[in-house]
Amino acid sequence: MTRRAIEDLLRELTPQVLGALVRRYGRFEGCEDAVQEAVLAAAVQWPAEGVPAHPRGWLTTVASRRLIDQIRSESARREREEWAAASDLPPEDVPDQDDTLLLLFLCCHPTLTAASQTALTLRAVGGLTTAEIARAFLVPEATMAVRISRAKQRIKAAGSTFTLPPGPEREERLRVVLHVLYLIFNEGYTASSGADLERVHLADEAIRLTRLVHAQLPDDGEVTGLLALMLLTHARRAARTTAAGDLVPLAEQDRAAWDADLVAEGVDLAKTALGGTELGPYQLQAAIAATHAVAATAADTDWHQIHALYLILERIAPNPMVTLNRAIALAEIEDPRAGLALLATLDEDERMSGHHRLLSVRAHLLELTGDSDAAYEDYRRAAKATASIAEQRYLEARAKRLRR
Repeated sequence: MTRRAIEDLLRELTPQVLGALVRRYGRFEGCEDAVQEAVLAAAVQWPAEGVPAHPRGWLTTVASRRLIDQIRSESARREREEWAAASDLPPEDVPDQDDTLLLLFLCCHPTLTAASQTALTLRAVGGLTTAEIARAFLVPEATMAVRISRAKQRIKAAGSTFTLPPGPEREERLRVVLHVLYLIFNEGYTASSGADLERVHLADEAIRLTRLVHAQLPDDGEVTGLLALMLLTHARRAARTTAAGDLVPLAEQDRAAWDADLVAEGVDLAKTALGGTELGPYQLQAAIAATHAVAATAADTDWHQIHALYLILERIAPNPMVTLNRAIALAEIEDPRAGLALLATLDEDERMSGHHRLLSVRAHLLELTGDSDAAYEDYRRAAKATASIAEQRYLEARAKRLRR
């Protein structure tokens, strides 16, 4: 087995082994540290010695031993003896079930901030190291280590148990899980800062984790919708930039470069997601992405359908970004001035004040109306408002073109 295949296997097994240990022993933080040590040992040994016949059992055994060693070194005698007794049970007695969903629920505990939920999910469920997560979000490793440690402590202080929450709370927690996966994907697909437009490994990891959730909840429309949305969006990756790394907008992309397999899978999932009795925001966003995906050319895009879907989305999940995107669709089916009028309703929204997306869309629509001076100013302001160097280059180029 190649080193890359071993790395993929370890990412797949990490949440399964961690879930098994937490189910058996409790103590999320101690279990997580023990599993990471076992994964590190496997990453060193398996390429040289070969992958064991039962890799999950190997990791569970090694992690259990590390955890028991840790417990035996603790100062509290009574607790040490209690846990040492547990060590007499063979590690393979752990139920052979995939607790990834439970683990995601635990990492996305409502007492944590979105940033902590994201970091802990990538660490515990995704199997990324603290250094990898820190690099992905452009913060020092020490800062990320503190964030993850505090997240674990807050979960412990909240007295969380490794069980699915009851009915209504379970549904609410699942929405948090999906939101965290959505945030991870978005940061991977369009990095919020830095020299690179994308952080592909984050997008890939979000898709992998969402596939795991979908495998356990195949009938949930929102889970299906989120997976469809990710696949349809990720399918465009190869066409999003030029050879020099410059951003290519959707309307100008070479659609032949889109991943046809991801498009086909995403469209099928989007159709399935719309088959339920209720519609959620991810199902609607997937339907919008599918409408773009099935258009042979940008000119063939069914903007009336997209606008109608955004109207529904705006009603069930009001959000300024939804209104902004509806303005783009409105400009397509009516004219740029109609889009600008809708954008004007966002000017007083504090969440959008100085946001580069609002500025860049307005600049584009102003350019279409022939108001080059105003468009130039907004393109320049948008470039200054984003921390993404790729987006800065694109917006500066759009502005420069208006001054030729």
